[in-house]
Amino acid sequence: MSELPYAWTEESLFPLGETAVIIQCGDHLSVAVQRRVASVCALLEKRTLPAMIEWVPSYTSVTLFYDPFISPYPELCRALLQQLNQMKESVQDKARTVTIPVCYGGECGPDLDYVASEHGLTSEDVIAIHTSGDYLVHMIGFAPGFPYLGGLSERIATPRRATPRLRVEAGTVGIGGKQTGIYPVDTPGGWQCIGRTPLRLFQPDEKVPSLLAAGDRVRFEQITKQDYLALKRMEDER
Repeated sequence: MSELPYAWTEESLFPLGETAVIIQCGDHLSVAVQRRVASVCALLEKRTLPAMIEWVPSYTSVTLFYDPFISPYPELCRALLQQLNQMKESVQDKARTVTIPVCYGGECGPDLDYVASEHGLTSEDVIAIHTSGDYLVHMIGFAPGFPYLGGLSERIATPRRATPRLRVEAGTVGIGGKQTGIYPVDTPGGWQCIGRTPLRLFQPDEKVPSLLAAGDRVRFEQITKQDYLALKRMEDER
């Protein structure tokens, strides 16, 4: 545990309407900012602010919702800044690493060839680059359990589709700009679909419904279509 190398000031806090305050943890995506976001969430988890209702983390900030009848905005900010400046970093140096098996291309990844052609690469090149990455889960959002992963190589960074698909199957691995991610449920989506995992990223009946959490590390591992089908059957039978 080490002190956060960050000075929290009044400029770190911004009102959001009359019942929320944005805690700004940085202005760009980075490991340091992600750790700061996680540390703020760990602080709020202790629920030492009587007016607090809930909080929502994002890439570079945490939004705190509160009851202004218990603590008006100025009073809340004073108490919050005091706690932030006493905060210790709560993220472990060794983050959890989760390996995600992926069947690339074909019906599992219909946009793989497009991504390859956009960069003058072969499909095998794209797979090799994607599976060699070390990805950080910056946040969970968009859909329940959807991980936004930073660390995608510029060599395969590809803009989203001009026309989103009406349905992207659960488990689909996609590329959206400089990020990669995994669709946890069937949903419309505009990312470039390059593969699919048989793992279930969101299980609402479980005590911890999301397979991944902010701060986790992810690595992708290529599997065959036969392996995908076998693992998918096992997942469906659980």
